[in-house]
Parts: sequence; structure tokens; C-alpha cells
Amino acid sequence: MSAYPDAEFLTSANKRSQFLPDEGREVAFAGRSNAGKSSAINAILGRRGLARTSKTPGRTQLVNFFGLGPDLRVTDLPGYGYAKVPEAVRRHWGKLMDDYFHHRRSLAGLFIVMDARRPLTEFDRAMLGWAETAGCPVHLLLTKADKLSRGAAAAALLGVRKEVGGLATAQLFSALKGTGVEAAREVLDGYLGVAPAPGPGGG
Repeated sequence: MSAYPDAEFLTSANKRSQFLPDEGREVAFAGRSNAGKSSAINAILGRRGLARTSKTPGRTQLVNFFGLGPDLRVTDLPGYGYAKVPEAVRRHWGKLMDDYFHHRRSLAGLFIVMDARRPLTEFDRAMLGWAETAGCPVHLLLTKADKLSRGAAAAALLGVRKEVGGLATAQLFSALKGTGVEAAREVLDGYLGVAPAPGPGGG
């Protein structure tokens, strides 16, 4: 199992010309601003504080690149869906995502992070559409699963899997409790090509 001991922040980009060279393999993480995306990245990579978390949702407005080893990267995409973000920022987000998904040939997979209590918003569906256009596989993390009863969490996962069908795999996740961290790491390893990708069950 890959522990990513070499994980490090590389750079941030506010436009396509600032993206790192399009080489090797890269896996993106996207999600609503309050879904726990940064916490999920830190838990999966096993590096506390690598991706910055904030008490104020919506702080991630750039594409943040993290190196995991030679020609292997993770990108933390700008958070979306936060009501207090100005319209100009929303438009910039759309342009940035369009540029990223249409031109990033090294993109090998996408994690969409969503709150298990409020899964599959219009923004989540938009991300699925972008990924489908780019032809990259998608794995859904239903975060904060610890805040639901076991039955409610299982029902949420089943509902999401039914809705997305073959467009994505999905699993329950909790950065706080460590639920699903190993399963998510296996998916990441598979996308990066350092281990076989799990089957359609998705953990």
C-alpha cells in the first residue's frame, strides 16, 4: 500500500497558463466547499495539514498541485457551491474547470467529495459531466458518514450508486473516524498506476 511519504505542495494556479507541465499521471479532487475535501485529501495521503482546511468554506479558489513522486500528482480543485462566493468568482471557477478538464491530458482520475447527508447536488453532477467529457474515471467519496446512522449511511450510498450507474464508483468516508480511508487510497493508487484499480464495487 502506498503511503505517499514524498507528498508535498508544488504550486497553485489561477489560470491555465499557470498549470504544471502536463506530464505523468494526475488525480483531481473536487467537491463542495463544505464537504470536507481538504480533510479527505490529507487523510488519504496520510499527511496532516498538507491540503489546507478552513473554518470558512470556499477558501480554495485555485487549482493546487501536490507532488507524490516522480511524475505523480494530486490536484485540489476549487471548492464550489458556496452561497457567499461572488458571481465573478463563480464564472472564473467555470472557466478554470473547463480549461482543466478539456486540456489536462495527464488527468487519470477524479474524486468527487460530497457530504453523505446531501449527496449529488447540481454542482456534483456538473463535475460528473466534465469528467465524462474528459473520459476520466470517477470515484465518489460520501464524507462525514460518521454523522449518519449505519442504516442511513448505507441508504445514502445505495441511492448514489443507483443514480450514477456506471458513471462512477462510490464509497462511504469519514476523515474523522478513518472510515474508508484505505479503500479510497486503493482507488487513488489504481488511478496513479501504482497498483491495480479496484473493481466496480468501489469499496
